[in-house]
Amino acid sequence: MKEVLAEMERRREESRLGGGQKRIDAQHARGKLTARERIALLLDEGSFEEYDRYVEHRCTDFGMDEQKFPGDGVVTGWGTINGRLIYVFAKDFTVFGGSLSEAHAEKITKVQDMALRARAPIIGLFDAGGARIQEGVAALGGYGEVFMRNVTASGVIPQISVIMGPCAGGDVYSPAMTDFIFMVRDTSYMFVTGPDVVRTVTNEDVTSEELGGATVHTTKSSIADRAYDNDVEALLQMRRLMDFLPSNNESGAPKLPTRDPAERVEHSLDTLIPDDPHKPYDMKELILKVADEGDFFEVQEAFARNIITGFARIEGHTVGFIANQPLVLAGVLDSDASRKAARFVRFCDCFGIPIVTFVDVPGFLPGTAQEYGGLIKHGAKLLFAFAQATVPKVTVITRKAYGGAYVVMSAKHIGADVNYAWPSAEIAVMGPKGAAEILYRSELDDPDKIAARIKEYDERFANPFVAAERGFIDEVIMPHNTRVRIARALNMLRNKHLERPPKKHDNLPL
Repeated sequence: MKEVLAEMERRREESRLGGGQKRIDAQHARGKLTARERIALLLDEGSFEEYDRYVEHRCTDFGMDEQKFPGDGVVTGWGTINGRLIYVFAKDFTVFGGSLSEAHAEKITKVQDMALRARAPIIGLFDAGGARIQEGVAALGGYGEVFMRNVTASGVIPQISVIMGPCAGGDVYSPAMTDFIFMVRDTSYMFVTGPDVVRTVTNEDVTSEELGGATVHTTKSSIADRAYDNDVEALLQMRRLMDFLPSNNESGAPKLPTRDPAERVEHSLDTLIPDDPHKPYDMKELILKVADEGDFFEVQEAFARNIITGFARIEGHTVGFIANQPLVLAGVLDSDASRKAARFVRFCDCFGIPIVTFVDVPGFLPGTAQEYGGLIKHGAKLLFAFAQATVPKVTVITRKAYGGAYVVMSAKHIGADVNYAWPSAEIAVMGPKGAAEILYRSELDDPDKIAARIKEYDERFANPFVAAERGFIDEVIMPHNTRVRIARALNMLRNKHLERPPKKHDNLPL
């Protein structure tokens, strides 16, 4: 028995070392943690239960039968985050660069299957170089098995990917099908093909950072939802994010205790809107003052900054916030903002998270670049997402709501449950100046007449009462009561139930 126990401890120690101390030291020298160190930070202390620590690859080609490491480049298992069950896999870059083999894939698919059966979230920590070349099609088949499970689990359990090193090929396709992707600045990269292949095929001389670094994917491609400065910050923020999310599509997000009363009023909001209609203000101030204890987890903060998306709580319950940002492009809707918000709406609807929308939108961004870039279809994605969502939806118009953008931003007409407006709200087809110049084109040569027409239109439509008279706005509320009214509306809608006609699935305007 002693011999067996000694052998077990030897094997465990060997698996803990991954590719060996020398490679662990190299990982640390790059400013990166090892797979096991990352899991230890992510999960509650002492909660991790590892599976398949002794698994080895079965490849015998290219001398691989002489290169075997317990665990085969990925650490898998389950644990808890603040007491809630979480499944996790972490690629081990010290073993074959974290590349995926058939056995490696089987370890991942095992925990994917377990997570789906247990209806618990799964977090993947990626630090890998793609498929293991020595295994050829067996490795590619392994990726296919992982991808299939990503799709099956989509909308059933939250799937989170954290990119913590260079990732290519299949190790970017799998994250791309998960709900959220987070990166680490300066040490993580995502690309289908790396700089060397790009240089060979297209003659472009590009660095890993320029091709697929965190800055590129958080500001330009929108692949990543946020980036953090180091492994520790990224993992601690994942713990924070998980507190906002439900375990599955039926459980509901956890309710956290709060000392912030729902009836709290914020008199400073009465002066948030400037007197000058052309002057911007920060919509995040409104979100922070409405949310419990000013706690807001923003998603895609650096991309399409003319719209804000993220999670907060009201009375301890998770709420998805979407808001136009007047500080950036006057809060206008463009292709990027529409896609960003549409994906966020769909996530919230998948997992039963109520949606609160703050509206200050002058319309859609005009121009050939937007039209050629498919603004019509991208704008339709947001319209489709809001109209399709069956979760509780509360909308507050703070200032401008012009044209089709008024409808797209969760208007009553596309299924919003409760629609409020501040006294400063203006709901119209377009701004007074543009409207008057179209309606009274014959008077454009007379500045006094056209100024009078603009004032006339402004007095008629630059208020929320025309819409309120038709029932499109349920109530005109004082800004300082916004939190109170939203909290009451969400409580009233807590048991909302809405059924759609039966169908296989919709045809989202992709």
